[in-house]
Amino acid sequence: MPLHEAIRVAIAGASSLRGKELKQWLEEGGFPALDVRLLDEEFEAGTLTEVGGEPTLVQTVEADSFDGVRFVFFTGSPGFSIRHGGDARRAGATVIDLSSGLAGESGARPWIPSLDEALPPPVPKAADSEPQSLFLAPSAPAIVAASLSAALTPLRLNRLVLTFFQPVSERGQEGVTEMESQVVKLLSFEPISQEVFGAQVGFNMLSRYGEESAGTLADARSRIVGEVRAYLAGRSVMPAINLVHAPVFYSHAFSAFVEFGQAPELEAVVARLQTAGLKVAEAAEAAPSNVSVAGEARPVLALPERDLSLPCGIWLWGAADNMRVPVVNAVTIAEKLLAS
Repeated sequence: MPLHEAIRVAIAGASSLRGKELKQWLEEGGFPALDVRLLDEEFEAGTLTEVGGEPTLVQTVEADSFDGVRFVFFTGSPGFSIRHGGDARRAGATVIDLSSGLAGESGARPWIPSLDEALPPPVPKAADSEPQSLFLAPSAPAIVAASLSAALTPLRLNRLVLTFFQPVSERGQEGVTEMESQVVKLLSFEPISQEVFGAQVGFNMLSRYGEESAGTLADARSRIVGEVRAYLAGRSVMPAINLVHAPVFYSHAFSAFVEFGQAPELEAVVARLQTAGLKVAEAAEAAPSNVSVAGEARPVLALPERDLSLPCGIWLWGAADNMRVPVVNAVTIAEKLLAS
């Protein structure tokens, strides 16, 4: 189908933070969508929003919700994707999953188009006779980790160790609201609510959430590791990944230690990072932060610095908008499919 032909798409999980970001990017990025259907869980149905300047309602998933839809982007909970992903595929739609819920499905293909030149996509799980109708759009940390590995492996990469600082928005609007409330109450010396995280997340760094938290940092780290492993599929060095809670609302900041078999020129490192689709800030620019990368379509890194004690080691610092980066990657997948 020519790219200029308008098509129908659906956002399943439209009320989520990532769903709202996707709707905005589809409009801003010029994607040729004739009709955007907004779908979500029953308790989100009836929410009034707008598409292309016109008022519209978020709807529940019905038997005909996916009829005539070319692409369905799943942006809500993993469980929501599991319940309705098969329905979308049976209706003839191509599914692009940003929720991680469909990672174990037959035929799932993880894809980071910006790495197509640096590292060809892995072999899909589907048999040759099965049509490719399910694509996995990795999270921002997974895109960062896979991109760094793909970029630096040709420079005799021995070891890549990454620590990501996770924002509360990874737990959705509930996480954002709880930290907002905690910050206000802590400044007023009032008792705080801990229903989402089971711990004080405002003004606090954590290696784990409280026991009452429905989700754990360990689970989130496992999902990221699984995404990276599935994409790299043994074709470049698998990074070691750690995840720490940071008291910020949006964007993953990250620190990376990279060890090579032979000390590379820093200019060569920068060139490889750029080849993999990463943005490297100029020397005169401030180092990227979770604030400065808001709205950036690509992860942003500061210039690499040599380690002071290990001659073959360098340090990288960067940040990635945890909503915009995976959304842009997902839409790019759809654009690539339309152009093929």
